[in-house]
Amino acid sequence: MDLFVQQTVNALALGGTYALLALGLAVVFSIMGLINFAHGELMTISGYTLMYCGIAGLPFVVSVPLAILAAVLSAVAMERIAFRPVRGGSGATMLITSFAVAMILQVLFQNLISTRSQAVVLPPLLSDSVHIGSVIIGVNKIAAIVATVLMLIFLERFMNRQKIGIAMRAAAEDFAVARLMGIRANTVIAGAFAISGLLAGAAAVLWVSQRASVDPLMGFTPVLKAFIAAILGGLGSLRGAVAGGFMLGFIEVYLAAFLPQQMQEFRDPIGLGLVVLILLFRPNGMVPSRVLGSIKV
Repeated sequence: MDLFVQQTVNALALGGTYALLALGLAVVFSIMGLINFAHGELMTISGYTLMYCGIAGLPFVVSVPLAILAAVLSAVAMERIAFRPVRGGSGATMLITSFAVAMILQVLFQNLISTRSQAVVLPPLLSDSVHIGSVIIGVNKIAAIVATVLMLIFLERFMNRQKIGIAMRAAAEDFAVARLMGIRANTVIAGAFAISGLLAGAAAVLWVSQRASVDPLMGFTPVLKAFIAAILGGLGSLRGAVAGGFMLGFIEVYLAAFLPQQMQEFRDPIGLGLVVLILLFRPNGMVPSRVLGSIKV
């Protein structure tokens, strides 16, 4: 029972990170119909910002907002420089652009910083553990769960109460009608990228706090998993992205913990097989988007 509780906490922490990343992908996709595969590089930018802040001797509580801000500004710049000029093109054009941006940033990280993994200075508190009865839970796991919940609450209130958030929801429902009603496309899309950068930055802090290092390809695997989670939840659905992220986290952690030792080498194929099985019964995802297939920008 203790092992089950501990692994459930681990699943919540990992699933929360996937949920934030999947949500960042879903926000942009719901408005532009674009899967931004350069989303992972926003994580890497945050990770390197944390690293350099640590080298400069800044307190961790100062480094975290700076790392998240770096991801937000980078996401807005990415939209303005790379995606806005090709926004009138096909979906394939924007998809190739996202791959190109990701590759360019990876090469810049490798040549301007290092090809190797770099250590990130973290506060000793994150290495501690909390004993609850006979269950041992890492402080970094608790911090990840709390941060995920706070981010989801913030996003829910932002999307439902702030003017730009309401405009983004309207654009996700029907962008053409939203523009006819006076909503500015550039403002809404820049806002969507800023939100995606905020979520990527928060996810990067959670990811780095558990591995204490950063490398040029740090964001590739988490965003690939987040893409799977977004499809599992329902591509374009914000609630679906959260559900898919947590579902994928539970699948990965439970398989790692409870799959027989002789079958551990097949853990990833079994996990993907479970995802495919769910999609067989729910082909549009667990929480399908109501606007999937509608006309985007």
